[in-house]
Amino acid sequence: MSNSIRFVVAPLVIEFEEAKNNYDVFKREYDSLSEYEEDPIGQWLKLSKAKGETKESDQVLLTLMIELHRKIDALTMLIKNEEKEYVKLTHIGKIDAIGYDHFRFENKILKIDTEYYARISMPVFPKREISLFFKAIDENIAEITLMHQKDNKDWSAYMVARERVMIRELKRGDKNV
Repeated sequence: MSNSIRFVVAPLVIEFEEAKNNYDVFKREYDSLSEYEEDPIGQWLKLSKAKGETKESDQVLLTLMIELHRKIDALTMLIKNEEKEYVKLTHIGKIDAIGYDHFRFENKILKIDTEYYARISMPVFPKREISLFFKAIDENIAEITLMHQKDNKDWSAYMVARERVMIRELKRGDKNV
C-alpha cells in the first residue's frame, strides 16, 4: 500500500490520540479550530472582503497587517496570562514524510484501522495549529479522513514546497535525500 503513495520528506511534530473514547470532545475542538471560528480580526476581514471593501487594497500588505494584529493579540494574552487551551492529547510523534492525503510516522506506533484525532503545528504563513482526523492504514502510515478546506490547501502547498526542496537537493547531488 505505501508503495503507491507518493511521499515527500517533511519533518513535523504531531500530537494525537485515539478518537473513539473522546470523539465529541475532539470534534468540538476540531470545529473550534476551523476557518469559520476565527478570531475577531479574521471575522472582520472576511466580512470586509465579502462586502468588496478590500478590492483596492494590497492583499499582501493587508495579510501582513492582520498577522501583526494577531501577534499583538497573542502578546496581550501572554501578558495577561491568558492562553488558548487545547485538549490534552496523549501521544506526541514525529512525522518524517507527507503525501496529499497521507503522512508517515518515523516509528511504527499506530494501531491499524484505528481512527485518531491530531493537531500539527504547520510551518506555513500564517503559522497555526491544524486539527485533523486520520485512520491508521499501517503501523506508521496514516490516511487523513477529515481536515478543514483551508488547512488542506496549506497542507498541499507545504507538500509542494517540500517537493521543490527535494528536487533542488537532488539536482545538487545531495546523498541525504
